[in-house]
Amino acid sequence: MRYQIREKLFSFTDDFTIKNQYDEPSFNVVGKFLSIGHKLNLEDLNGNQLYYMEQKLFKFLPEYYIYDALGNQVAIVKKQFTFFTPKFDIESNYGSYELSGDLFDHDFEITKNNNVCAIISKQWFSLACTYGVDINETEDQAFILSLVIVLDKVMDDQKRSN
Repeated sequence: MRYQIREKLFSFTDDFTIKNQYDEPSFNVVGKFLSIGHKLNLEDLNGNQLYYMEQKLFKFLPEYYIYDALGNQVAIVKKQFTFFTPKFDIESNYGSYELSGDLFDHDFEITKNNNVCAIISKQWFSLACTYGVDINETEDQAFILSLVIVLDKVMDDQKRSN
């Protein structure tokens, strides 16, 4: 399935809608206002929380924890120390994932057990961050989208600090 993640250009919170390949809303992302570190919910269209993502502060490299709707920790996403291309290790209850990108931070792959399960492409000329995400049908779509949201937050924070 293909999705489009496009953040709002001017917003005080991290609230936005994820659309499917038919340009129909599929999920909502709701950020906590006035929180220290990123705290985001991925919700279905009825407002039911599917995943909660929380940035862990005071880490040398970015680190996020992902929780399911019951509050169980299902993944830890850690950015690796690399010089040229971004790379993330993902410890997950759903399998062994790795997220890696290209030199320009525009194309990424998520692999599970060394098989590509999602391809992420960032638009080159766009005012707001916009990603196209192709996810293998056998994967938990919401979980993979949670990983992409974490990727976006890490890359956005890195861009702001430079």
